[in-house]
Amino acid sequence: MARNTFEAWIPEEFDSAVIQRVNQMSAVEAIASPEPMSSNSKSIPRSAGVGVSLVDKGGAYSEDVSANDDLTLTAKKIGKAIRIAEEDIDDSLANIIATKQADWATSYAKFLDNATLAVSAAPGTGVPFASVYYTLTQADSGLGYGANDNITTAASGGVTYDDLSAVLEDVEGGDYFDLSRMVVIAHPSYRGTLRRIKDDQNQPIFVRGQQGDAGSPDTLFELPIRWSLGCRVSATATDAPTGKPILVVANADFLRLGRRSGPESIFIDGRDGLSALTDESILKMRARRGFALGHPKAAAVLVGI
Repeated sequence: MARNTFEAWIPEEFDSAVIQRVNQMSAVEAIASPEPMSSNSKSIPRSAGVGVSLVDKGGAYSEDVSANDDLTLTAKKIGKAIRIAEEDIDDSLANIIATKQADWATSYAKFLDNATLAVSAAPGTGVPFASVYYTLTQADSGLGYGANDNITTAASGGVTYDDLSAVLEDVEGGDYFDLSRMVVIAHPSYRGTLRRIKDDQNQPIFVRGQQGDAGSPDTLFELPIRWSLGCRVSATATDAPTGKPILVVANADFLRLGRRSGPESIFIDGRDGLSALTDESILKMRARRGFALGHPKAAAVLVGI
């Protein structure tokens, strides 16, 4: 029997339409600190810092007693299979496979951002990672962090200037603030809110970026903003969250994204022995990712209404 199949997963090239779509849609994929993974799990050393003290002339140096630990990234598979009728492939003027790959990239981007930033539950069924939002709701005495210390919740009247100032202050007041690496990730619904808020000099705090080849990003209090449709609170990871929109302020170096493989795809031709009775081909797409917030004091979240 004649067959026409690909026998291995084909990784997307860096400049492919799929990768470009993912980077455009996913804030985490685009700006998080990448961590290559060659196995299912990987431990990353986490330094507790090093203190300093005055040393008298001829005196002994005191030894640092900061307690170091580590983070563990565990790769989780995010994927989907699509059945495509041979007639659609043969008869359509459009490239059905390329269209479906781009559609998957959009959904993957929203799913990844939701899973890493906005899921409210602990890792388990339907929850691949401890998201930024979940991590900030949990106390960690070893790191000197109290539950919800870095979470600001808007009142029923909506997000205010003070809310935005407070969420930035949560990070600015800690040891993990680095102006060159700070980013804001927010749901696009914040755009309308931010356009209406001005400072005490009646100047807008939200500045739209200049578009074009040499364009600049949108900014909030001079920090670059990335917009993400995944930034809505949800109980489990999803590519269509419907909960309250959130705004995340974080040091990008502490958004640790493990990359085990992908995005990649495999095409199973409908003319092979398994699918011969259906005249359908199967396109499978996947990526394997791990995620952890490096330190709870390196991020803060504003929950909208």
